[in-house]
Amino acid sequence: MASTAPHPNPLPKAERELVSERRQFWLLMLFAIVMLGIGIGLRDPWPSDEPRFTLAAKQMVESGDWLFLHRGTELYADKPPMLMWLEAASFEIVRNWRVAFLLPSLLSALGTLLLVYDLGRRLWNRKTGMYAAMAVLMCIQFVFQAKRAQIDPLVVFFITAANWGLLRHLLCGPNWKLFWFGCFCAGLGVITKGVGFLALFMLLPYVWATLRGWNGVATMGAGAWWRWPLGLVATLIAIALWLVPMLLIAHAHADNPIYAAYVNNILFHQTAGRYAHAWHHIQSPVYYLPIMVYAWLPLSLTYPGSLPSWWRALKAKDARIFLPLGWMVLVLVFFSASAGKRDVYILPIVPMLALITAPYLEEMLNARWLRLLCALFVAAMGTALLALGMYALTTHPAFAAKLAYTRGFDGPQNCLWWMCIVIGAAQWILLAFFRLRRAHWALAGGMLALWVVWGLWAYPLLNDSSSSAGLMANVRAHLGDHDEIGLVDWKEQNLLMLDRPAIDFGFSAPTSQQFTQATQWQVAAPATRWLFVQEPAMGHCVDRSKAIDVGHANRRNWWLFKADAVIPGCVPAANADDDETGD
Repeated sequence: MASTAPHPNPLPKAERELVSERRQFWLLMLFAIVMLGIGIGLRDPWPSDEPRFTLAAKQMVESGDWLFLHRGTELYADKPPMLMWLEAASFEIVRNWRVAFLLPSLLSALGTLLLVYDLGRRLWNRKTGMYAAMAVLMCIQFVFQAKRAQIDPLVVFFITAANWGLLRHLLCGPNWKLFWFGCFCAGLGVITKGVGFLALFMLLPYVWATLRGWNGVATMGAGAWWRWPLGLVATLIAIALWLVPMLLIAHAHADNPIYAAYVNNILFHQTAGRYAHAWHHIQSPVYYLPIMVYAWLPLSLTYPGSLPSWWRALKAKDARIFLPLGWMVLVLVFFSASAGKRDVYILPIVPMLALITAPYLEEMLNARWLRLLCALFVAAMGTALLALGMYALTTHPAFAAKLAYTRGFDGPQNCLWWMCIVIGAAQWILLAFFRLRRAHWALAGGMLALWVVWGLWAYPLLNDSSSSAGLMANVRAHLGDHDEIGLVDWKEQNLLMLDRPAIDFGFSAPTSQQFTQATQWQVAAPATRWLFVQEPAMGHCVDRSKAIDVGHANRRNWWLFKADAVIPGCVPAANADDDETGD
């Protein structure tokens, strides 16, 4: 008889499950990296905020001043410097602004996913951690912001890191080092966007749960009272990393009122003043309720199942649900109380929402109602994009031409509509393949297809018009090697994409004042000095026949001219287009 070699002992079931879960985790991270990172390097900063922050970071690198942000010749006091620090540091590593300006957002989003995964794993199990991270990825607003170089992905990361440290201490602890770490991250969130302190609201539901004897809260011991105030110390240390040197340098320039105005603006006007007396984005008290539905699709499809589950958990006094949920409510109330509201303000809620949804996701996905909602969502998105693309291709509607003109897009418009058709077709193909039984897989694939096509197709297609790269290339083409250029009523993308030295006459100064100073500068060397001006700022003070219409971009017309085109003694009226967020 032929001998048979003995088979090695199979791995124990628990170990096999662990290997499988680890494999699934790395597949999830690969999925996340592709979804969030695809397209990096294929575009420049797009308005409204990206060029502003990248310009400040670029000037930081060029000037060596890492404490006071600049926008051209002016100090920029609207935001703390954390994002700009990270963009500048990224550039010092990769030496490419197209990559560097998006790296902080990508790393912040990936870090947020890892933190949510770890919380789900420790509070429940690895599968729950996987569901929690995937739930965050299945939120359109989260991914959209993660693919932009704005402050919000970074502040979401710091607030989530703070929540991670606090919840590890409050529910899995005691672990005072992680508590202090969480408080420190809250301070980093403060010097990122001012609202990082919101993470500390987590202590309020913890106090309630402790007093009411909820299940799962960690017992700290009576002798630990002195450790709690050290959390505040950790928060203040993080804030002091920027605040103390900034105040010292500002004090050293006490004879310059510009620095005093900077300190007042960034510490008071843009924080408490903006919250208590908002001057723009005025919305109703219930503004965020629909945002939590449509902006958080498809994650919000789980509400019909998660709301009853949370209620049952609260009745069972489960602190794992109560602390994050109570924190979410407090943050929502905080932002709703201010008259000024923007959809991104409540984005830090999403990771905690995903965390407390994850324990019930497997049960919900086994239910027909959620698979049906997933299928309907994929079908609706696919149908809408297919219909839009085919309608625009076949009828050439007026709105398509108007959209292309207002955005300065002079490329082939058909490419835009074919992009819609490709995304829409991908949704239907995935739905047909996975069918209702695995509709959630079709939804995940559909989201991936959307963001992959957006990154690989829309980025290069729209970049020249959206970033003003095409406009400023046209401007450079008219300048000689020894010519100089001055900017009037300019936008950050103009200076950023000009890619050569320029003179500006302030950014926030009245446009008539800028124009007057610019023409005085120009007459000192009329043969070599050009002015680049937004059309309304010119008024009737420029002879258009002697000026060059360099193009339309970001909903604005732009002109280039020398001194012979300026009507002597003419001062244009003030330009009303001063909204920085209008892009």
